[in-house]
Amino acid sequence: MQRLTNEEIEARAARAMDLFRQGFNCSQSVFASVADLYGIADEALALRLSASFGGGIGRMRQTCGAACGMFLLAGLQNGSATPGDAEGKKQNYALVQQLANQFKAEHGSLICAELLGLVPRQQQPSDPTPAPRTDEYYKKRPCVEMVGNAVRIYLETLNQE
Repeated sequence: MQRLTNEEIEARAARAMDLFRQGFNCSQSVFASVADLYGIADEALALRLSASFGGGIGRMRQTCGAACGMFLLAGLQNGSATPGDAEGKKQNYALVQQLANQFKAEHGSLICAELLGLVPRQQQPSDPTPAPRTDEYYKKRPCVEMVGNAVRIYLETLNQE
């Protein structure tokens, strides 16, 4: 992937935030705003590929969907498609860990429930019903900013390579 300018990075971060505000989940917003750089020009396909990771993976409040979006992109960047490719896996896992560490350093956690200040329900399955996107929803959730920042972290990390 070619090196992007700060303006291009900010435009993609803004696009991710706009997708989130339209009602797409955190993972979809991050992934779809960058997937075209990897030849996924069909935005609907990018949105479907990343749909399951929102809300901390299926709204179970586990790993943040914005972070999962970065990790999906990392697979497009250097994920191996060769059986037994230990070196390829190592390179991909190293990128994922670098992204995860940066996200955690900036936001304090990778766990959706912690980022939202919720107490995770350990014994009960989460309600799969998405919360309505209202003004109140956006006031109490930091997700839109994390979505934009996840895109910045991802693209700035690749610019450093």
